[in-house]
Amino acid sequence: MAKQVKLSATRRTGTGRSAVRKIKAQGAVPAIIYGGKTKAEALQISKRDISLMLSHASGENILVELEIEGEKAGRLALVQEVQHAPLGGDILHIDFHAVSMDEMIEADVPLEPTGLPEGVKTFGGLLEQNIRSLEIECLPRDLPDVITVDVSHLNIGDSIHVRALPLPSGVTTRVPADLTAFSVLAPTVEEEPVAAAEEAPTAPEVITAKKEPAEGGAAPAAPSKGAAPAKEKEAKK
Repeated sequence: MAKQVKLSATRRTGTGRSAVRKIKAQGAVPAIIYGGKTKAEALQISKRDISLMLSHASGENILVELEIEGEKAGRLALVQEVQHAPLGGDILHIDFHAVSMDEMIEADVPLEPTGLPEGVKTFGGLLEQNIRSLEIECLPRDLPDVITVDVSHLNIGDSIHVRALPLPSGVTTRVPADLTAFSVLAPTVEEEPVAAAEEAPTAPEVITAKKEPAEGGAAPAAPSKGAAPAKEKEAKK
């Protein structure tokens, strides 16, 4: 369950950039608490205390008991938003949403798979997580840090739907029960490109030039192989 943290806070009256600069010079961070049965109030909290709280948080939902100076009882609240500077990550502002121990709250809780699926270990499948966080409803005391889901029994083609998620006692969800939270897919096999069929080499076509026949007669016949020209015969005589 979400750990409850105590934070000391004081009210602040000044607003605007000059007031914020003074608060930061004092080593504090401007904050605001809203919701519940009281109107929104501007606060300031030690920067060191906020940094310590965030560094020890075990989940995204942090339940805080704000001990505001001048009030006998602390106020229960959820950390709604923490604003950081784009450069350096310095904490600029923090929002708290007041809650009551006897009233239901809504929160997004991370889903975390545990174990190695059988289909991944044995058949090389792929675990796919479709829902990273689950919207839940519960009393503040039942708020979980994370919801862990055992996926070791999943084989290829198996899945876990929202209806089968192991919600802690006192926790419910309005997310549709038939939505798939986890599934194991078959391994992807890349198809090898089909080699083009080798074509038999084709002999180059040889084009021979034709001799044009003389006017009025047929084209002269080519001398037969080994036949000597007429002048050579006369010389031999």
